[in-house]
Amino acid sequence: MKRNYRNTKVEIVAEHSAPLAVGQQAPAFSLRNTESEVVSLSDYAGKNVIVYFYPKAATPGCTTEACDFRDNLNSLHAAGYSVLGISPDEPEANSQFASDESLNFPLLSDPDNAVAKAYGSFGEKTFGDKTFVGTLRSTAVVDPEGKISHVEYSVDAKGHVARLRDELGI
Repeated sequence: MKRNYRNTKVEIVAEHSAPLAVGQQAPAFSLRNTESEVVSLSDYAGKNVIVYFYPKAATPGCTTEACDFRDNLNSLHAAGYSVLGISPDEPEANSQFASDESLNFPLLSDPDNAVAKAYGSFGEKTFGDKTFVGTLRSTAVVDPEGKISHVEYSVDAKGHVARLRDELGI
């Protein structure tokens, strides 16, 4: 796609990542949390973990989704699920977001989108009349063996956790 910026033509190459499939091994990762401590998927070996990707901390849709996970965390934990939120935001931004919204689960920083790409959660999206590439709102559930047991792309933030709970039988 070509766009004209101040009479200079710029070609934008859209990066897309391949979606994951149920049964596939979950890509390993190690990312910094809100305290800049490293958290790895392997820390959750032998457990169910919901890994959800959100585009930007403290934006309306991301706040809706994060607060929905916050409000449902006890029932998710009771059913044996941990939750990890991943965005391209730096730990400081995620820390402020977690503090402002009283979030009670880890938020992880993926500033180069490497993990989002590995999970198929990076690609072209449209906001209003603008098209660009970035983190796509999506969710993967990793089972105790480290395999994908459920995956959703193009997630609608509103009502996402209720739909996910239905899918997981919680």
